[in-house]
Amino acid sequence: MSKQQHPWRLWLVTVFFFLATIFHPSFADVGTAAQYSPPYLPTACSGNDASQFPTNNLFAAAGDGIWDNGASCGRQYLVRCISAATPGTCNPSQTIQIRIVDRAETSVSRPSTNGATIILSTTAFGAIANPSAASVNIEFQQV
Repeated sequence: MSKQQHPWRLWLVTVFFFLATIFHPSFADVGTAAQYSPPYLPTACSGNDASQFPTNNLFAAAGDGIWDNGASCGRQYLVRCISAATPGTCNPSQTIQIRIVDRAETSVSRPSTNGATIILSTTAFGAIANPSAASVNIEFQQV
């Protein structure tokens, strides 16, 4: 007796791969982002060491939700603006990678809005949203 492939198995495998590509799981979180401007030193992570800042100036201070008793220092996140109080504020096609260098609660420069998840440098905030906004809603994922 010869083995014959069942057509429904091929159909089932095809449907599974189709659904897997459309409904992939998301590992990102949502929160809010504010911005802060210089002076950035000293920081809670590395004091007065200016080498902690990436050369592209895409860095941030961690809000209480991700501070993790200082374990967030040096962590990197992909950040994307998803919405804001004013339509057209976000640059939805832009995702940036930032490094945590400070704690929002103790940063020298105060954030534009208190209680945000991530406080972005002015360069980082301007890359994903209109810099005149005080805060935006973001999607972020640790990398």
